[in-house]
Amino acid sequence: MAYSGAVKVGGPADVHELTDLMISKVAVGPMNNNAYLLRCRATDEQLLIDAAAEPHTLLSLIGDSGIASVVTTHRHGDHWGALREVVDATGARTYAGRHDAEGIPVPTDVLVEDGDTITVGRVELTARHLVGHTPGSIALVYDDPHGAPHLFTGDCLFPGGVGNTWGDAENFASLIDGVQTKLFDRLPDETWVYPGHGDDTTLGAERPHLAEWRERGW
Repeated sequence: MAYSGAVKVGGPADVHELTDLMISKVAVGPMNNNAYLLRCRATDEQLLIDAAAEPHTLLSLIGDSGIASVVTTHRHGDHWGALREVVDATGARTYAGRHDAEGIPVPTDVLVEDGDTITVGRVELTARHLVGHTPGSIALVYDDPHGAPHLFTGDCLFPGGVGNTWGDAENFASLIDGVQTKLFDRLPDETWVYPGHGDDTTLGAERPHLAEWRERGW
């Protein structure tokens, strides 16, 4: 079956098979968080984005080959609830945005800045620092040489809008400005978006609504 990105807690992972990268998406925990396991097809090295909850589910998805690294997209607890257990079981390196690491109780091995590169095998991901949902959220861009880019947004971009800024106008302005200039302005409509909760989308599906989001203020 073709990848849809529609997953539910307790259900199976959905796997997006790219030329150089396998992306497995699973939903975990009471807040329906998405976790993404990336595997380089050339080397079999693996990287996990957001060890959110249900360590047994994540470790089963990871399998016997383990993971080299875990990237936490931001400091909110529903995105790192299983991080300690996953790191203890795998010895993985931990990555997080420099300005959010202090809010994550598992030590961060690598502090990530805007534009930094994170590798999984021969595949490179580029980090984009986005301020507003939290001070140090990061999105990850895989610029697939064989097709459209793939974008992991944490809680900064969803189908229908940017992440929650709890009515704070300054944080909202910062987040939507960052999302527009660092994501929409740099990446094509075909870019596949993998959010921290819920279904996937594309930048093309969301782009026509940017002005509407600014007008409504959330």
